[in-house]
Amino acid sequence: MLFGSPGSGKGTQAKLLMNCLRVPHVSTGDMLRERIRAGVAAGEVVATMHAGALVPDHVVNRLVEQRLAQPDSRQGFILDGYPRTRDQAEHLIGWMDGKGIREVVIHLVVDYNIIVARLTGRRQCPRCGTLYNIVSKPPRVAGVCDLDGAGLVIREDDQESVIRERLDAYERQTRPLLDFFRQRGRTLLEMDASHASPEDLAGCICRALDAPDGGGRAVEG
Repeated sequence: MLFGSPGSGKGTQAKLLMNCLRVPHVSTGDMLRERIRAGVAAGEVVATMHAGALVPDHVVNRLVEQRLAQPDSRQGFILDGYPRTRDQAEHLIGWMDGKGIREVVIHLVVDYNIIVARLTGRRQCPRCGTLYNIVSKPPRVAGVCDLDGAGLVIREDDQESVIRERLDAYERQTRPLLDFFRQRGRTLLEMDASHASPEDLAGCICRALDAPDGGGRAVEG
């Protein structure tokens, strides 16, 4: 379960961790954006995401349950962007306990000033979903996806005003979940994700997950 503020690198780490864990990456943000692109998301969901606010719990809980019920999730999964509220966390833990699933919470710790700089420079391919950053991970040709040649775009939720609202929502509703996980005795890893390269950080996480103690300790990337 990847946990951290918007822009902390959850999506990037999820894709890298797939290589060592061999399980699917389940991103609520990607699923919701795909539903918007396909025209099947309710108007309430579209307006909420464009404003940088959180989609209602019952909508996200149902979406995640449907995804985790698919055959490729039977051996495990990487959750990215869920849970984000206390109700979502209680729903997920109840579901996992009922299935006998042992989860590990990985908290990616990043300074908010770094977050804003990261997200305002982020660009995405509208066709394949690949993420770039004009400073830290630029495409080979400016404004063009390396993989399929599509023109890159700035996501609605990567505009600075929306980023500030997302960080505020995270601080109010999601960050307190760290104490919730600790109180429930769940395994929690805290990783410094401010400066390490994505590949180095993913390596640290994989090594921590392989540790004999099950990863129940703080590790700096």
